[in-house]
Amino acid sequence: MNIFAKSARAALVTFSMLAATTAMAKDITVAVVPKVAVPFFDDCNTGAQEAADKLGVNYQWVVPQNTQGSTQVKIIEDLIARHVDGIAISVNEPKSVEGIIGQAVEAGIAVLTFDSDSANSARSMYIGTINEEAGVTMGKSMAEALGGKGKVAIVTGQLGASNLNERIDGVKKALAEYPDIEIVATEGTEDDLARAVSVTEALLRGNPDLAGIFGISQVGGPAVAKVLAQREFSDRAGQLKVFAFDDLPDTIKGVKDGYINGIMVQRPVTMGRLAVEHLVAQIKGEETNPQNIDTGVTVVNADNLGSYTK
Repeated sequence: MNIFAKSARAALVTFSMLAATTAMAKDITVAVVPKVAVPFFDDCNTGAQEAADKLGVNYQWVVPQNTQGSTQVKIIEDLIARHVDGIAISVNEPKSVEGIIGQAVEAGIAVLTFDSDSANSARSMYIGTINEEAGVTMGKSMAEALGGKGKVAIVTGQLGASNLNERIDGVKKALAEYPDIEIVATEGTEDDLARAVSVTEALLRGNPDLAGIFGISQVGGPAVAKVLAQREFSDRAGQLKVFAFDDLPDTIKGVKDGYINGIMVQRPVTMGRLAVEHLVAQIKGEETNPQNIDTGVTVVNADNLGSYTK
C-alpha cells in the first residue's frame, strides 16, 4: 500500500471515528430543571444551552409551574418515562426528591444538582455556590454597615429550599459574633416578587426601628428597592441597610439608586454550563468520581458595579 493510500485510509478511519462520536453525542439527551421561572435561572439556561450546543447533545429545559416539591417529583417521573440520559436539577424541597432521584439513578440516568442541593439523595454531585459561606459573607457585610448593632429582618424565598436555608445559617453564624444585632423576623415569599413587596412593606410598618434587611433569594433586593421608592417609605431610603443576592437588573438599579448596599453575585451561567458538561461526561463514562464544585460568589457594591465578572 503506497503512502497516499495509507493517508486516505487513515483519514477515512478518523472521519468514521468523528462521525461515530458525533452520532453518539446526538443520541444523548440531557434535561435541566430549575426551581421555577425566574430571571436567575434564565442565566443558568443560557450556560446550559451553550454547553449542549457545543457538545452536540439534545437539550431540554423543563420549568416547574410552582415551587412545590411534588411538582419536581412529577417532572422527574416524566423524564424517566421519556428515557433521558441525564438530569440536572435545582431542588426546591430536598427530602421530597430523594426517592425519585434514586429511581432515576437506578434507571441508568445520570443525575446531579445545581444551585440548590439534595445532599442525601443519590445525585452524583452538586454544582453551585457554597451557600453557608456566602451567607457568612453577607452577614459580615451587614454587621460592618450597621456598625455592629441594630435590628434586622430576613426576607427569603421558598422556606424549604436548602440553598436559602444554608445562606440563612451563614448569616446567623456571622451575626453570632455581634450580640447587639437582633434578627426580629424571617419571612418567606415563595420567590414571588409581589409577595416579597407585601412582606417588606409589612416589616417596615411593623418595625419602625428596623436597621437592615437581608434579601436571601433573588426577589428580596428588587422588592426592597420597590418599597423604598414609595413615598410612604422614602425616609427609610439610605437609612435602611440592604444586602441582597443575584445581579438582576432591578437589583443593580437598586444599588445605583442607593437603596441596596451590596449584592452577593453568584455565577448562574457557569452553573448551567458545568451542569451539562459534567452530565455528558458522566453519561459517556469519562467522569467516574465526580466531586462537588463551588462556583463562588462576588460581593458587588457601588464601587465595583461596573467591573465585576460572573
